[in-house]
Amino acid sequence: MAELPMGKGVSAGRIASNVQKKITRAQEKVLQKLGKADETKDLAFEEGVINFNKQLVEGSKLQKDLRTYLTAVKTMHESSKHLYECLDDMYESDWYGRKDVESLFEDSDLLWTDFHQKLVDHALISMDTYLGQFPDIRARIAKRDRKLVDFDSARHNYAAVNKGKKKEGIKITKPASLLERAAPGWAQGILSAHNVAQTSLSRSQAEEEFERAQKVFEEINIDLQEELPSLWNSRVGFYVNTFQSVAGLEEKFHREMGKINQNVNDTLEKLENQDMSRKTGSQGARTSAPQRSERTEDANHTLSPGGPPAIPKSPSKLRPTVPPPPKVTPSKDLKQESIINLFGEAATPDISVTSPTQYDAPATANLLDMDLDSLQAATTPVAQTWDSWEVTQATEKTAAPEEPSAEAIAEAPAESVEMPEGFIFKVKAMHDYNANDSDELEFKAGDIVLVVTYESQDEQDEGWLVGVKESDWIQSKDLGKKGVFPENFTQRI
Repeated sequence: MAELPMGKGVSAGRIASNVQKKITRAQEKVLQKLGKADETKDLAFEEGVINFNKQLVEGSKLQKDLRTYLTAVKTMHESSKHLYECLDDMYESDWYGRKDVESLFEDSDLLWTDFHQKLVDHALISMDTYLGQFPDIRARIAKRDRKLVDFDSARHNYAAVNKGKKKEGIKITKPASLLERAAPGWAQGILSAHNVAQTSLSRSQAEEEFERAQKVFEEINIDLQEELPSLWNSRVGFYVNTFQSVAGLEEKFHREMGKINQNVNDTLEKLENQDMSRKTGSQGARTSAPQRSERTEDANHTLSPGGPPAIPKSPSKLRPTVPPPPKVTPSKDLKQESIINLFGEAATPDISVTSPTQYDAPATANLLDMDLDSLQAATTPVAQTWDSWEVTQATEKTAAPEEPSAEAIAEAPAESVEMPEGFIFKVKAMHDYNANDSDELEFKAGDIVLVVTYESQDEQDEGWLVGVKESDWIQSKDLGKKGVFPENFTQRI
């Protein structure tokens, strides 16, 4: 009951008047729905009302989403603040860039606060102002609907009074003749004058009520017909300004925040480099002597008596900048030439046929499997005369036929088997090795491994070789089973 304010000074007559208006409007609406009374229509205005309601729904949704966005910004600000506070608490005072980090965290907090405040000032407040005009216009539209019903009711009442003028005159004639018969002459004149005055009063009241209702309705209707189209057209500029403000503020915020994050990243990188260089220097000073001795042992293939040697760092985690130089391996031709020079051709007394490369590492199938007595005699640097040399030659001629050496027997199958591409040399596993990664080669003690070259020098790692087990290669002739393995678990043959 918006029109029934029960405040101080409200009279009973005002209340009765408002109640009468409501009853009259209800009756008029019922007659209009039943089709017994026509209704004033304004299609242009009705279209404006439809646009107004649509604009109100869109604006309310935009306001709700904007408030949600601001809440998310506030939450992100708090989360970012807590995250940086955590790093600030862990950042020790003697670390690089301690003061710079504190300053960057303060700048980040101020930037978040400024971003949120500007969003409120340039977007949310404008949004609230824009939507603030809708409740008043909606109330005026509702009032205009009520005044339209009052106008239609007054119009119908006035039309009914004018239409029933003649009928009322006929009805008054009959009672007047009766009164004239039953009343004295002076009373008949008074009664006739009263009827005429009552009819004129009703017609005048109906006309006055109609004019007043028409005036009130037209005043509010004209104002709304001007405001609704203007409000509908204003939405374009408002949406543009709102989203331009949000986009511009967000772009500036992320640009400034990107600079802060880049500075934080640079500071942390310098801290990491400083810490790594410090660790590298201290570890190098402490372990320089053991590393030299370990490298010497690896070069001589000397195995520690306490069990398998330490596994070097995995190739997948360690990539040295400069690959180690390949180790020199004696070729077959050199071995065969040494054997021929030892047993076949005549040699001068002072020549030693021992090749240094034959003793780089002990082998399972080499000159050690031969007759050690004859080998020792041949390799002893003793000066011999020509006569003693002839006696030796004669003795060797009468001896049993020369049998093939153990090295020749061991190398015969290898010569018949085609070596893989990039083959360098063979090694024998001295300990079991269990692969820790998919690119590593697993073997047992005693397995023979064919060492091949790395596909790329960048992949070669210090202390690691790549190869395939000889048994797998002979069986499939495929390098698909090759892998890397620690060199100090093997011995070159």
